Amino acid sequence: MKVCGHPQDAEDTMQDVLVKLLPYLPKFDNPQALSVWLYKVASNRCLMNRRGAKNASNKHVSLDELMPSQYELRELIESKDPNPETNVLRDENNRRVREAMLKVAPLYRMVLVLHDMGGLNTANVARVTGLTQGTVRVRLHRGRLMLRQQLARMAYGKGIVVDLIHAVADDGSPKRPRHCREMFASLSDYIDGLVNDARSGEMQEHLSDCKPCVAFLDSLKSAVEQCRTYEPACDIARAEELRKELVEKYQAAVAALPKTPA
Repeated sequence: MKVCGHPQDAEDTMQDVLVKLLPYLPKFDNPQALSVWLYKVASNRCLMNRRGAKNASNKHVSLDELMPSQYELRELIESKDPNPETNVLRDENNRRVREAMLKVAPLYRMVLVLHDMGGLNTANVARVTGLTQGTVRVRLHRGRLMLRQQLARMAYGKGIVVDLIHAVADDGSPKRPRHCREMFASLSDYIDGLVNDARSGEMQEHLSDCKPCVAFLDSLKSAVEQCRTYEPACDIARAEELRKELVEKYQAAVAALPKTPA
């Protein structure tokens, strides 16, 4: 559901993946290998999803396209609640996260779901997707930025024009687009504790003197937290029906397997 967004697509994917697994079960000798295989097959199946493909572009998105506008930074700084996207009821928040997630391009959405929603680390996401760990980190950061951007648009109720960071601090200090952009590109690694001590010190020094970057970092952290805690609604009765259907298919598949000599 976190990737597909539509119950029928999620059901079809689950049944297809679990039934497809049956002939391969004897080949797995440890749970981790089985888990990686299941994630890989499920992610490929989700990416081929007809409705998912139609609802979001698969094109690569540049970092500049995701940088906040001067208007948005001003709103973040001036707001009494620096994370307006979190100030909603749980059910409403889940709806917003679901809608925002479906607007994230699939190749970024998959990494975002595996890492932040599925709890896989960078190395395991790389094994599942066949990407390098560096590419996983790039896609994760841009996926988070896309999600945050969509959540912010819903929260403000206005169209936010994406532009380069051209903000001036409240104290009238000079514009610092280059330093802010460098900071912006490393925020996910900073949040996840993956920057080295020297770079972390540089970023903390920048944050101590740049209100726009602090406001944006808080907003990004909020989006990541919402992503990690999001749980799609599931129909318990339908889940029980699916379980029974799958058990019957499993038993029939096992019965059809060739008998091995004792």
